[in-house]
Amino acid sequence: MSSPALTRDLIVQAPKVLLHEHLDGGLRPETVLELAKDVGYDQLPTDDPNQLRQWFIADTPGSDLVRYLEGFRHTTALMQTREQLERVASESALDLARDGVVYAEVRFAPELHLERGLKLDEVVESVLAGFNHGTRQAALEGHVIVVRAILSAMRQANKSEEIAALAVSFRDHGVCGFDIAGPEDGFPPTEHLRAFHLIQRENFHMTIHAGEAFGLPSIWEAVQFCDAERLGHGVRIVDDIKHVGDHYELGRLASYVRDRRIPLEVCPTSNVHTGAAKSIATHPIELLRALRFRVTLNTDNRLMSGITMSSEFEVCASTFHWTLADMEWLTLNAAKSSFCPFDQRLSLINTVIKPGYAALR
Repeated sequence: MSSPALTRDLIVQAPKVLLHEHLDGGLRPETVLELAKDVGYDQLPTDDPNQLRQWFIADTPGSDLVRYLEGFRHTTALMQTREQLERVASESALDLARDGVVYAEVRFAPELHLERGLKLDEVVESVLAGFNHGTRQAALEGHVIVVRAILSAMRQANKSEEIAALAVSFRDHGVCGFDIAGPEDGFPPTEHLRAFHLIQRENFHMTIHAGEAFGLPSIWEAVQFCDAERLGHGVRIVDDIKHVGDHYELGRLASYVRDRRIPLEVCPTSNVHTGAAKSIATHPIELLRALRFRVTLNTDNRLMSGITMSSEFEVCASTFHWTLADMEWLTLNAAKSSFCPFDQRLSLINTVIKPGYAALR
């Protein structure tokens, strides 16, 4: 029996797994306005929620990473107290659950939330408390979700080793991994080797933003020097793939990434908005999927791109003619690539994801 074509109804009902989502890029516009009003923050471009929602979406012609990042100045300014962080994290977990996400790893940079006197561990405690509250609220609505945190260090700063140690210290309390984020060009991952070596020594998990706006050297360093388990975005691996006649030839790095089954945390709409891809239609996700790389589909920043996991699947399904089987394959890729323990991954796959898709078929 052939797999059903993906419809909006099927996509919304299907269990989804999210590996690449930034906490400060997923706020509700209404929450941004309420938090700003509470603290007297007057830097927002508008006080109308619909206009603010549209302002955050960097999809106008000529938009690039600089324009895309403008919104984070406002969201991080409103995530500086325990109460603010808990609320944002709680709403994040609840919104994802309502969208059919059953497992999510949401990342944030603790060092960006210290302006009002919080300490690094207090930032992490607040976010984890928020995730727990949102998870409980979701359960009351009949949605089951597991949300874990990834701690990101900013690659243009010098706190990566401290953030890595912080991540390890919370490994039994809801933090599942370590990451570096920020501008790739000029700030290679090898500048943070001490942090990555600490993670390795502690038998912990890491993902590295690489191969988004910058190219193959960033991916090569992340994989070969830092031993990245996953690649945040990683789409520039396509630069090491050549179309020759009626087939594709993989270069040594692309072959290595595919052979090792290194997961790619792909975020198509975000890549278009930041200028990393010209359009969804020309985005390399379909080529990478067809070549059987370990591709996963993600949101990156729901507020800045005006998307959900469901809408991201919907636009890709419409563009690339994905079926329910393709969506299940991508979802299983994400579950297999998650940083939760093996027995929990197996349980997620066998008791939630596979039965969920079987029921839809």
